[in-house]
Amino acid sequence: MSTTETTATEINRTVARRFYEEVVSQGRLDVLDEIVADEATDGAVPAGGNLGRAGFVQHITWLRAAVEGVTATVTDTVAEGDRVVVYWTIEGVQRGEVFGAPPSGRRFSGQSISTIRFRDGRIVEYEVLPDRLGILQQLSA
Repeated sequence: MSTTETTATEINRTVARRFYEEVVSQGRLDVLDEIVADEATDGAVPAGGNLGRAGFVQHITWLRAAVEGVTATVTDTVAEGDRVVVYWTIEGVQRGEVFGAPPSGRRFSGQSISTIRFRDGRIVEYEVLPDRLGILQQLSA
């Protein structure tokens, strides 16, 4: 791997961490202008939802409303070429519908794995695989 490839990979890894630390945990939607490409796709946005950067705003706005005090903690990353796989933990208190479960007021914690593809140091594709079953078990009566 060349130095240029290594540098780009490390930039991508840093941008991925910023997404979770600054955008998800801190709610800094302004950071999306810097780290997400205009034409990016967010696989967490429901069908018929917004496309591009607006989809990311829709996703994070919903998440922060549904999960009070939400924090996303990156536990590991694997980066190669234009992709970064992020292992992370989400925590918070359910105040809105999550995975079809009505608001419970319960605190929960769950593991997720995301795959993020980059171009020129900006996110162009985002997919997440959360531990739906584990989270739903914590939210149920």
